Amino acid sequence: MTDIILAIDQGTTGTTALLLDHDVRVLAAANVEFTNHYPSPGQVEHDTADIWQSVRLAVTRALSQAGPVRIRAIGITNQRETSLFWHRDTGAPIHRALVWQDRRTADRCQALREAGHEDRVRELTGLVLDPYFSGTKAAWLLDHVKGARASAERGDLCFGTIDAWLSWKLCGAHATDPSNASRTLLFDIHRLAWSEELLALFGVPAACLPRLCDNAEVLGETRGLDFLPDGIPVAGMAGDQQSALFGQACFTPGEAKCTYGTGAFVLMNTGEQARPSTNGLLTTVGWRLDGKTTYALEGSAFIAGAAVQWLRDGLGLISSAAEIEALAASVPDSGGVSFVPALAGLGAPHWRPEARGLLSGLTRGTTRAHIARAVLEGVALQVGDILRAMEADAGTPLAALKVDGGAARNDLLMQYQADVLGVACVRPTVLETTALGAAFLAGMGVGFWEGTDGVRKAWAQDRRFSPRMGEAKRKEELERWAAAVAKA
Repeated sequence: MTDIILAIDQGTTGTTALLLDHDVRVLAAANVEFTNHYPSPGQVEHDTADIWQSVRLAVTRALSQAGPVRIRAIGITNQRETSLFWHRDTGAPIHRALVWQDRRTADRCQALREAGHEDRVRELTGLVLDPYFSGTKAAWLLDHVKGARASAERGDLCFGTIDAWLSWKLCGAHATDPSNASRTLLFDIHRLAWSEELLALFGVPAACLPRLCDNAEVLGETRGLDFLPDGIPVAGMAGDQQSALFGQACFTPGEAKCTYGTGAFVLMNTGEQARPSTNGLLTTVGWRLDGKTTYALEGSAFIAGAAVQWLRDGLGLISSAAEIEALAASVPDSGGVSFVPALAGLGAPHWRPEARGLLSGLTRGTTRAHIARAVLEGVALQVGDILRAMEADAGTPLAALKVDGGAARNDLLMQYQADVLGVACVRPTVLETTALGAAFLAGMGVGFWEGTDGVRKAWAQDRRFSPRMGEAKRKEELERWAAAVAKA
């Protein structure tokens, strides 16, 4: 019987269960999608019954693939900022969960900004006042569900992000870790504690909050589940992007990762210092192990893999996402075409929501291959902007970029990314690094892997893309990109 770690990666559109052995071999993986609900424009909700069913099915299917295994521990990673309340005695939610994408509290955030609270909120949390984060979501639920505020003040309700709710469901522990807490607008990232000042500002009672745990810590053991035996330790948790940073073994200040999914999510380890950003980035907690905190800088580009989907579904230039690499590689360069992937505005470090996508430099000789190549290059160039902002904020040069996510399979994109950064891009053997990070943390929590040194040894490289582009050509590419962004 093989000893394994079970990682539960609970995402926005589905849940993945991943089973890993001590040599970091993926013995089985299963993904189950669930429904997103859109009750009104700008509102996005999840039914927690659907989420729980997706967890049950994903774990069951993965275990059925794996053969005889013994689960040593469970790790949780999750969509961050998605928020809910549930009754402490019954576990029943008071309302659907409000998803991180939900914008219903935009007016509340604007009012807080106009009242002059933004600088103080950023000072304490490293975040901006935005509906993306959990604080105003929690306040909205308390104000709009009958009797909720009084129940929360009595301590009859539990508040949490999805990690805390899953911990409650799996082992009865109402707990969250600093990486998730740091995304709520309620958490002082310097004291590593819930902030009475912020709780008062947002109107959230302390009595409903989860306790803070380390990222690798036994929270409890499974009990009363119909798809897992009793007695399995729940021993690790982290928000999805911090989990991917950990899963990439980015344990040294200056090490960074980019996850290429629908968008591109870049995090850089900044060590034991929470570095404030002057370049449009977020300061966040990476993880806390044995009471020692590691911080990170974070920047997100809204569109990455979604640009390839747009070429397929919107323009019909390709029939499948997998086609883009061969099509782009059929021409030596983009023929002077630039693409700015601002299809949903520009994220970090520009923060221009009114910006729009742009194709420029088109000529009579432009083909769909040139456009395909320009789209891939645009994805890499926007990631380059984020990383240069990170270098400036951190005061630390980037040594290499670890890459993961679906689009990291694209060799042409990874080579161009290395070229425009002027540093190597390193791709691991396991691209599901979000789940991998949760597995590593849970394994450390029960001694399956010995500390970060054990994790670093277990992490394995698939391919290293070293820069081939000369400095003059790189400068030319970056100048053309900057001109295109200015037009967008």
